[in-house]
Amino acid sequence: MPQPSPSRPRVLATSALHPDAEALLKTSCELVLPADSSAENLRRSVGDADALIVRAKLPDDIFDHAPKLRACVRHGVGLDFIPVEAATRAGIPVANLPAANRQAVVEYIVAVAGLLARDLHRVAQAFRTEGWSSRTRFPGFELRGRTLGVVGCGGIGRAVAAAMQAAFGMRVLGHDPDFFDPSGIIQPVALDRLFAEADVITLHAPSTAQTRRIVDARRLAGIKPGAILINAARGDLIDDAALLDALDNGRLRAAALDVFEPEPLPADHPLHQHPALFLTPHIAGGSEESGRRMSVEAVEETLRILRGERPLTLVNPEIWDSYLRRHEGLAQQRTR
Repeated sequence: MPQPSPSRPRVLATSALHPDAEALLKTSCELVLPADSSAENLRRSVGDADALIVRAKLPDDIFDHAPKLRACVRHGVGLDFIPVEAATRAGIPVANLPAANRQAVVEYIVAVAGLLARDLHRVAQAFRTEGWSSRTRFPGFELRGRTLGVVGCGGIGRAVAAAMQAAFGMRVLGHDPDFFDPSGIIQPVALDRLFAEADVITLHAPSTAQTRRIVDARRLAGIKPGAILINAARGDLIDDAALLDALDNGRLRAAALDVFEPEPLPADHPLHQHPALFLTPHIAGGSEESGRRMSVEAVEETLRILRGERPLTLVNPEIWDSYLRRHEGLAQQRTR
C-alpha cells in the first residue's frame, strides 16, 4: 500500500463512504479503509491516523492506540459506537450528525406504522400460501385519530410526531427525561402511561444504562391491548424474550424491528420465526439520499476539525479550547 504524504492528513473510515464524500476527502487528505471493522483491525489501523470517521462500533480502548488522532466523527447519530468519555480524556473532539438521516427514519416509521396497523406483512404472506381466500383474515385498523407514543423526543422523535399528527390526526404522547417540544404537538407523560394509552409506540431513545431493556416484561404487561411497537433506535432497548411473550399472549398486536442486540441478528434467532414481527436489517436511516448526506457531512465535519474550525455539532465542547491550542502548535510545527 502506498504511504501517505506527510503533508496530507490520514483519515481512517471504518467502512466505505459515498463516492462523492470520498472524492471530497481526497482533495486534501489520504483516505484509509481497513480490511474489516473488527476491534483488533481498527486498533492496528488507527495508529497513524489523524482523523477517524465512525460507521462501526469502536473498541473501548481505541484511543489508547491513536497517538496522532485529532478528530473523531460519527457517520450518523448514535454515540454508543464511540467511547466519548475516553475521547474527551484524550483531548479528541467528537462530532456527530443528528439531522443527516432524520427524514429517512421518519419515512420508515410512517411506512411501517401503516404496514403493521393494516397487518400487511401477514396479509402478504398469507396471500402467497393461501391465495385469494386470505383477503378477509387480517382487516387491520386505521391510524386516523389513534394515539401515538414517542419514547425519546429528540429531533427524530419530534419529526415522527409531527409527521404522524399531520398525516393521520393522531394524538401524540411523549416521554423523555429532557423533554423538549416547542411545537406543542407532543403531550409529555410518564412512560407507563404512554404504554397504557398508545395504539402505536415508536422508540427513539439512545442506548444508555438507563434505557437498556426499557421495554421489559413489566412494561409490556401494561401495554394497551392490541398496540403495535416499532424500534428503529437501538436493539438493546427491548427485552426480546418479553417481546415474544407479549406477541404470543396477544397483548401486543405486532412489532417492527430494524435494530437488534446483537447485530447482525443470527439466522437462528427466535425473532425470525414469529409471524407478527416485521424485521429489517438496520436500514431505517439508510435511504439513497441520506447515505450520501451522512458521508458528505461526516467528511465536511472532519475537514473542519482538521483545519481548526469548530464542527457544527461538537459532542464534547469542554475540550475545544485546549484542542485549539494544541492544533495551533501542530500547525506551526508543520510550517517550519
